[in-house]
Amino acid sequence: MKKRNMRKRNMRKAAGLMALALLTGCISSGMTVSAEENGMVRSFLTGKLVPESIGRKKAISVMFNNIQAALPQSGISNAEVVYESPVEGGITRLMGIMEDYQDVERIGSVRSCRNYYVYFAREFNTYYLHFGQAVYALDLLNLDSTLNLSGLDSEGEIVYYRSDDFEAPHNVFTNYNMIQDGIEFMNYPTEYSQEYLSGNGHYNFAADDAPVTLDGGAEAAVVEPGYEYNHAYFTYDAETGKYTRYQYGDVQIDFLTGNPLKYDNIILQYCPWEKFDENGYLNIDVLSGGAGKYITRGKAIDITWKKDEIDTENPYANENFSVTHYYDADGNEITLNQGKTWVCIVLDTYSDSVALYPDLASFNGN
Repeated sequence: MKKRNMRKRNMRKAAGLMALALLTGCISSGMTVSAEENGMVRSFLTGKLVPESIGRKKAISVMFNNIQAALPQSGISNAEVVYESPVEGGITRLMGIMEDYQDVERIGSVRSCRNYYVYFAREFNTYYLHFGQAVYALDLLNLDSTLNLSGLDSEGEIVYYRSDDFEAPHNVFTNYNMIQDGIEFMNYPTEYSQEYLSGNGHYNFAADDAPVTLDGGAEAAVVEPGYEYNHAYFTYDAETGKYTRYQYGDVQIDFLTGNPLKYDNIILQYCPWEKFDENGYLNIDVLSGGAGKYITRGKAIDITWKKDEIDTENPYANENFSVTHYYDADGNEITLNQGKTWVCIVLDTYSDSVALYPDLASFNGN
């Protein structure tokens, strides 16, 4: 294990130096997004102006435990993008993507990886933090191009610790300094790749003075993604333009702040799937494309999703880790409102469980 990690670190150090050289050249030629003024840049995760020291340092993707014994999660309100997907047993697990977490006291609890989350993390060119994994994710995690910070490898003792206010295995946490120590230990690059920068990140965001209103879209004051175990839903507040997240019959909060989780955009992404084995591990297809919905400001539209190119014969081909694009009914790539986004991965055979309600009065709750 140590030999494997050392080999990966050496190769990544060389790759990081090469990427830095490429990045320097691209900045000088004006190909990447530079600071707009006073050291501020547009965040790749929210579209808002943020300090360059935050918006151009590689973000992290963290696997958050989402069963009741692990709630409330710490630091999840700092995730600018959250992915939620079913895992075995019908439960969901969350992956929070965050760039602004320098002052967060602790992040977690951190749980194990499933193979499809690796694709999500790599779409955003992030480090990937997890504590354990299903066997079906190992080959993806061991790729030299996956910036993996595993709790079960040699960097685990550097990056993670156990708290005494939650019971194991729901008591694994991390923080900014520990993550930076792990990045240094693994000799990972600290800047986004030239490819990610030249593509201007992942999403298209609305301009400051041109919010997306989805005129003609379906009313969506309450959104249910159809997860049976945690009965998740979102409610819209027209005064703030944001959706509040609920699950297990109550509002979802951050342990550190006590505040509800709120989001500007919701994406429902319907994915083909099958079971890997009799133990119920899911093989969710996040490459081949499909349907879904985009929801913002109390409205919803039907969308499709796909990558520009995939290699169906080689699941580890570089193009398979490229950005997923979302399109409206006319084939135009959608624009998100500035702010936070929650992506619900919905098994396509359960898409009829998705429900939209025009107002709170027509929603029975859970």
